Amino acid sequence: MLGIDVGAVLLATGLMYVIGAIWYMVLFAKQWGEMFGFDKLSKAKQKEMQKQMMPMMLLQLIVTALSAFALAKLIALAPDYSVYKLAVCVWLGFSLPTIVSSVIFGGVEAKWIQRRITIMSTESLAHILAAAWLIGLLQ
Repeated sequence: MLGIDVGAVLLATGLMYVIGAIWYMVLFAKQWGEMFGFDKLSKAKQKEMQKQMMPMMLLQLIVTALSAFALAKLIALAPDYSVYKLAVCVWLGFSLPTIVSSVIFGGVEAKWIQRRITIMSTESLAHILAAAWLIGLLQ
């Protein structure tokens, strides 16, 4: 479809989603919980909020698939270009500026701005590089 391997896109979507889950729910869970005040809530309230996140998790999966599709298309359009250089260009030109501006202008407490940008931007770079690797390998 459109010069891309749908299987590679689906696998890259899964890989990106898993990286995000590990990043935010394991590696940086404590810091992320503190930033949102999740750590101050009762266990019952935490469980209730986790259940309410399911529609957002589905939405995230959908936009992750769109991201994997767009990356696969860019890789297909530039077959002689390094998938890693392309991934870094996408990250520098689109992901990083979007993350920085959404954090700066998104009502984040000043004490969390640098940490949130760091956590979000490094996860973005990791999942874009991983997806580029997988798509480049399979496409």
